[in-house]
Amino acid sequence: MAEPGSRGDQLDGRHQVEENLEEKLVEILRPELDAAEHELTDSAPADDKTEAKPQTTDKDFFHAFGGWGALLDIGLPWIAFLIVYGASDHDLRLALIVAVACGAAVALLRLIRKQPMRNVFGGFVGVLISAWVANRSGRAEDVYLPGLLMNLGYGALYLLTVLFRWPLFGVLYGLITQTGTAWRKDPAMLRGFSRATLVFVGLFAIRLVVQVPLYLTSSLNALGIAKVGMGLPLYALALWLAYAVLRGSLPPDKWDEARDHVTNLLRGNKK
Repeated sequence: MAEPGSRGDQLDGRHQVEENLEEKLVEILRPELDAAEHELTDSAPADDKTEAKPQTTDKDFFHAFGGWGALLDIGLPWIAFLIVYGASDHDLRLALIVAVACGAAVALLRLIRKQPMRNVFGGFVGVLISAWVANRSGRAEDVYLPGLLMNLGYGALYLLTVLFRWPLFGVLYGLITQTGTAWRKDPAMLRGFSRATLVFVGLFAIRLVVQVPLYLTSSLNALGIAKVGMGLPLYALALWLAYAVLRGSLPPDKWDEARDHVTNLLRGNKK
């Protein structure tokens, strides 16, 4: 018969073997256990994790302004005016009615589709003022007079803000992002906003240089073509140039921050 001590030794040996096997099994299954734990963490409710705010893209920045559709909203009434005025044997009142109707139709369509109304309202008000001025004077070329005066006023305003080192784009950025004048303390941001503002100074200046002589000589057809041609295409070019200048003037991290601020606020989101 075996001695009691020998049985105890056997049991201890068996427990030792089992513990060694369990340790080996855990080591073998460790990758699978880690993967399972990671999967459970990812599938946890969103309330238990810090919600990551999606970063905007350059495309989002442009679409926040309404995209190409916004540019069409600005120019469509003037295209309609030019076509109707020429086709109706210079019927000024009819051309004005059609232009105003086009502006109203575009605004209504945007309202139904719940799309951005900023440029639509601005363009529609401009059409109404221009139609009123031309109807009062009885001169077809006066439909473009408010636009010329607006280009002169905007150009002077933008230029003065740059000369006084308070570029308008920077001021607007500080207002909409609620960061005040912090951007002025950053040389890169001050330089970038100044350059972007100067791009639009150039836009207004080019329009005046070309269109004012045409207005003074009553060259209505040429003035209408210049109005349309220097409206949508030139505005799109200036927007792209200002965008490129601002992006090139800022370090990548500051550009991403600025773009995110403006894009989300234009969409109506809170930062």
